[in-house]
Amino acid sequence: MRALALNCTLTASPGGSSTELLAQQVLDALAEHGVSGEMVRLVDLNIAPGVKADMGGSDQWPTVRDRILDADILVLATPTWMGQMSSVAQRALERLDAELSETDSEGRPLTFGKVAVAAVVGNEDGAHRISADLYQALNDVGFTIPAQAVTYWNGEAMHTVDYKDLDSTPDKVATATATLAANAAHLAGVLREAAYPAS
Repeated sequence: MRALALNCTLTASPGGSSTELLAQQVLDALAEHGVSGEMVRLVDLNIAPGVKADMGGSDQWPTVRDRILDADILVLATPTWMGQMSSVAQRALERLDAELSETDSEGRPLTFGKVAVAAVVGNEDGAHRISADLYQALNDVGFTIPAQAVTYWNGEAMHTVDYKDLDSTPDKVATATATLAANAAHLAGVLREAAYPAS
């Protein structure tokens, strides 16, 4: 099985990214269940605004979309800004809206049978609200959400220590990441063997 992590940091490469660190930890945990993974830092690409699969011109979303459709598990990783997911994450959701009109020969969205999970970091609260918004949007476009499908870290409000600056991963975060990976890999395997019925 394969996983794709969309790193929705606002920091362009090669800048350090707490979001990338947590997303990589999710991919590493998935690898323990036989899932290979890769990551895309969306801010490095030209992702045009819109709700079509291909907005034309220099839009690079179609390449990202192909990688999403090739994967069994989507990891959407975002920082928290002003209590919200990043604008990059919001744009990814808007582009995924196009999947509502893309169906297979049985009338099912192409995302049916794919699992989605979330990873959220930030120096302020908002992880529960962000994961709820992500769950709803990703489920709307056809992804299946496993049990306990989020791992997150919230630093102390109004402080400057980022997740990437910690000396080690907090036990609670590591446990949440491990649970997320086990449940996502299990569910993706189940859906591979037993597809949703035709629409």
